[in-house]
Amino acid sequence: MDSLRLGMLLRDIVETSQKVAATSGRNDKIVLLAGAVRALVGRELPIGVSYLAGVVPQGAFGVGYASMRDLPQPAVEPTLDLTAVDETLDAAAGVGGTGSAAARQAVMDGLFARATPDEQEFLAALLVGGLRQGASERLMMDAVAKAFGVPATVVRRATMFTGDVSEVAVVAAAGGREAVAGIGLQLFRPVLPMLAKTAASVEEGIAKLGVAAVERKLDGARIQVHLSGGEVRVFTRNLNDVTERVPEVVEAVRELAAESLVLDGEAIGLRADAKPFPFQVTMGRFGTEGEDQQIVLSPFFFDVLHVDGEDVLDLPAAQRIELLDGIVPEHRRIPRVITDDPQVARGFFDETITSGHEGVVLKALDAPYAAGRRGAGWLKVKPVHTLDLVVLAVEWGSGRRQGWLSNIHLGARAADGSFVMLGKTFKGMTDKMLEWQTERFLELETHRKGHIVYVRPEQVVEIAFDGIQASSRYPGGMALRFARVKGYREDKSAEEADTIESVRAVFEGK
Repeated sequence: MDSLRLGMLLRDIVETSQKVAATSGRNDKIVLLAGAVRALVGRELPIGVSYLAGVVPQGAFGVGYASMRDLPQPAVEPTLDLTAVDETLDAAAGVGGTGSAAARQAVMDGLFARATPDEQEFLAALLVGGLRQGASERLMMDAVAKAFGVPATVVRRATMFTGDVSEVAVVAAAGGREAVAGIGLQLFRPVLPMLAKTAASVEEGIAKLGVAAVERKLDGARIQVHLSGGEVRVFTRNLNDVTERVPEVVEAVRELAAESLVLDGEAIGLRADAKPFPFQVTMGRFGTEGEDQQIVLSPFFFDVLHVDGEDVLDLPAAQRIELLDGIVPEHRRIPRVITDDPQVARGFFDETITSGHEGVVLKALDAPYAAGRRGAGWLKVKPVHTLDLVVLAVEWGSGRRQGWLSNIHLGARAADGSFVMLGKTFKGMTDKMLEWQTERFLELETHRKGHIVYVRPEQVVEIAFDGIQASSRYPGGMALRFARVKGYREDKSAEEADTIESVRAVFEGK
């Protein structure tokens, strides 16, 4: 690095990214990333870690793929340093009011005019979420651990609480292992929710877990609520604050007998007969400011992460259930049975489906709360096979679907952050859905080839299917049978989509 300058150049991050993308071995990627992280100092550290993880600290601020199509002439020599890039993105994100789009574009054009061709390509991919270099957040956690001599498990746990590996990197650089280990749950800062793996049946789930809590799986919106001193905040599974939109949830939490709490649960719209509204109706309610009297959300809770000053995530599920039952009244708890009897579990499952709900989740009684992970201690069972997949491309329709984007290409998440195609479908789409997805996928468009529009892999869709068959047509060697769209999942990110390993487990009957 040039000794005459004070900051790390963007070029150095770009070169590391290129090397990581060209490297296949996971450990080799970690070594490259750790070396780059160690070279970052001061303000550069969180910026560089974020960029290498494919994240813009400013988040989304109105810069899309369309604005990257006509970039200014690139610079010949690299001069941009990381702090200058970050300050420019801060300025662009802060633009508002009349004419903001044009003003923001002018700021971005000024940035890109100072970037070399390689830097322009990197920034464009970073800004639209299309940086595919094999440096996932989990890989960055391990790189930060290696860079500062902190055990990877300690870094991962700290990132679980902060939701930001760059923040953990700053703490690790300043205080090492002890400081990182001291990062814990903070009230009003949401943690990533624990997720469930899939089991083919309740009988299979009981066989794997033994005595388990079998809980009703609602087709609602996942919520995490924080309470302290009468103040309540409500967060979605994506950690967005929706407190102002759900006053009925806030009111219900304030009635609980605790000074401070963090609860995990679901909010769902129920009909007069107590059967649930469709998922889309519940999610639509989340988009409404204030209380919509026609659709009132009912909160139900199934786990507790913190109570009266004590974090309880590491306690076994059996103890957390006991705590929850002592705090949350029965009518606010998700129904459950605790059993090791497959027939009892099957009866509870059948009753759940008859009631109009989605399925059940079986939970090992000795399992801690593995925030941000799809833990083996939770197994979900649904009556119909479903997968949460990512749309990779979409085809223009014909006949009555002329002018609409129709047939979607479906992909499961691979370990390196890429996506493996499993098939296509146009089944299950209403006219309203076709209209919505045409607009949505044109926003995500990256390029076209004939009648196929390729898109950034961001949109998650829930797909029902009858089975999985071997197929030489697709790279994963598998294809979905009779795939149909159940609904688009606006509450899930591509990183939460089902993995190709999960699909293969269903295919192999594991």
